[in-house]
Amino acid sequence: TNLPVFKVKESSVRRRYSDFEWLRNELERDSKIVVPPLPGKAWKRQMPFRGDDGLFDENFIEERRKGLEIFINKIAGHPLAQNERCLHMFLQEPTIDKNYVPGKIRNT
Repeated sequence: TNLPVFKVKESSVRRRYSDFEWLRNELERDSKIVVPPLPGKAWKRQMPFRGDDGLFDENFIEERRKGLEIFINKIAGHPLAQNERCLHMFLQEPTIDKNYVPGKIRNT
């Protein structure tokens, strides 16, 4: 990123769908922004005898990845969300401390 509010310009982290749900819930609870929806849950893909690879179907994985990318780009690009501590932790810390103290990041 080239946004000055982020201390790290490049980062790479691994996140599960549940981590995106956590981020969305934190933003809804602690910020004053309208948080975009996540791509839907994969309930039907978990059913047996589907005739495809279910959760591991390549097309499903790619569509979900695209949906999550759109979600995080919208959040990271929002001027109010950019200052939320949960977003910084989500994007830049190797692990998410779900016991963190919510708040704003101060740009120094």
